[in-house]
Amino acid sequence: MARPPLYDDLLRDRLLAETAAMVDDKGPERISLRDIAVNAGTSTSAVYALFGGKTELLVAVIEHGFASFGEAQADAEPEGLRALGLSYRSWAMANPALYRLMFGGGVATEDCRPDDATMSAAMAPLMRALGARVPESEVTAAALTVWAQVHGAVSLELAGVTPPLVPWDSVYDAVVDAVERAFPAS
Repeated sequence: MARPPLYDDLLRDRLLAETAAMVDDKGPERISLRDIAVNAGTSTSAVYALFGGKTELLVAVIEHGFASFGEAQADAEPEGLRALGLSYRSWAMANPALYRLMFGGGVATEDCRPDDATMSAAMAPLMRALGARVPESEVTAAALTVWAQVHGAVSLELAGVTPPLVPWDSVYDAVVDAVERAFPAS
């Protein structure tokens, strides 16, 4: 008879969320597995059993973020390019710690990065949407252009480095309008 698992998906999810929040708050170098475990209500042995160590845990958090982001993008894809842009912002606002961890570069090292397939899957809806609008040879450049625009607006909003009372909904609408104009539907 197989032994029941000691650690379940709920604990795994708590550890991922707690790690993202702690890295966002303190930076990756100032967190310990012990602190993460305590804040998640478990032991370091759970972290080692589920992830292997700190580097693997950080990679798992980033991969979790890209998977969640990719799901949100896939859900928005049938509605088109504008919906993808709006979904980008909605996901980032709902997951600011993950967003900053994924795109902030604070843990990006050769040992601590998600695999290419995970990141490519997250970008696939945008690539497909643009594939219907630009020649195949231009899809990657177009995707990076769109990403830079929406990423820049979202990053500024999350960082709070703009003048007070910036109407972010209007600003972001202008960004996705510019994207639509730059890459019109055929």
